[in-house]
Amino acid sequence: MYLTRHNTPDGPRWAANGRFLPAGLQFSALLTLPASTLPALLFALEALGSAAEGALLAPIEHGAEVWGSGVTYLRSRDARKAESATADVYQKVYEAERPEIFFKAPGWRVSGPGVPVRIRKDTRWNVPEPELTLVINTHNEIVGYTVGNDMSSRDIEGQNPLYLPQAKTYDGSCALGPGIRIMQPEEMADLTIGLQIKREAQTVFEGETSTAQMKRSFTELAGYLCRELSFPQGAYLMTGTGIVPPDDFTLHVGDAISITIGGDTLQNTVAQ
Repeated sequence: MYLTRHNTPDGPRWAANGRFLPAGLQFSALLTLPASTLPALLFALEALGSAAEGALLAPIEHGAEVWGSGVTYLRSRDARKAESATADVYQKVYEAERPEIFFKAPGWRVSGPGVPVRIRKDTRWNVPEPELTLVINTHNEIVGYTVGNDMSSRDIEGQNPLYLPQAKTYDGSCALGPGIRIMQPEEMADLTIGLQIKREAQTVFEGETSTAQMKRSFTELAGYLCRELSFPQGAYLMTGTGIVPPDDFTLHVGDAISITIGGDTLQNTVAQ
């Protein structure tokens, strides 16, 4: 089952497998249901709808929250150790029982497919981070995933780990899309993740990894996020990156970023 959110003359509207769900239906209402009941309900509603149309929007409603997790891949640990003046903290969190989790963006601040992402004006070293992003319901169950871009200012975080919120959270720092795959966590355990960055139509970076390379499981990360937090409209959790461009690479305004996970591709250009 594949969910998308569309811009229509009457406002945003959700669709399942390319057919509109009932007008006015909010995804947050669907996320109050047990995960086991969601696919059958969506199939029933989808069968009644007309063909979906309208530009794709970010598959998240304004009141939902996006959170991030970090140092979940060995490559990410190594990159953050290299950029930091306090490298040992990343080794410690990689080996620790408790993962790194941080707030990323409210739903209204998330860029959708084709909508620009941004690099900060007060930085010199910026990268996209391609991340499988979990969709979690109000019962703290994982119901599926979407493709995420966790834009990051590596020089800001490298100065001091306490600057993480400024390196990670700003206007245009988060993109999701193009839709949501409804599936069980075990079905996401070995998905290919690819990143391509083009500059003036020329590829300047490509990388690939797999969710099988993650140190932590999806259920573990979701469990820590929801341990002392409630999400009445559901939550989205970015699960960290295993693809990091080399240290001499930084994004430029106008770069085109393509992130592909399990066959779904999210594309955004870079603005400032």
